[in-house]
Amino acid sequence: MTTPTLLTGALAATEAGVSPATIRKWVQLGRLSPAGKQGRAQLFRLEDVFAAERDARGGRVGRGGRPGASGQDA
Repeated sequence: MTTPTLLTGALAATEAGVSPATIRKWVQLGRLSPAGKQGRAQLFRLEDVFAAERDARGGRVGRGGRPGASGQDA
């Protein structure tokens, strides 16, 4: 079994297509937990970040969860 790769919040945010502020907010809300620390930086497993992103997106429509942002007319 291999050790999962841990990424900083900024790198994890880039991979998940969200902002670093979103990662910090998910941690504040308890939707995402750091898997470790390196100095002051919190480290995250990418699969945990993707899971939090899927949960946050839920059943929302369009990019970024904005209704009507899918490019389809109502």
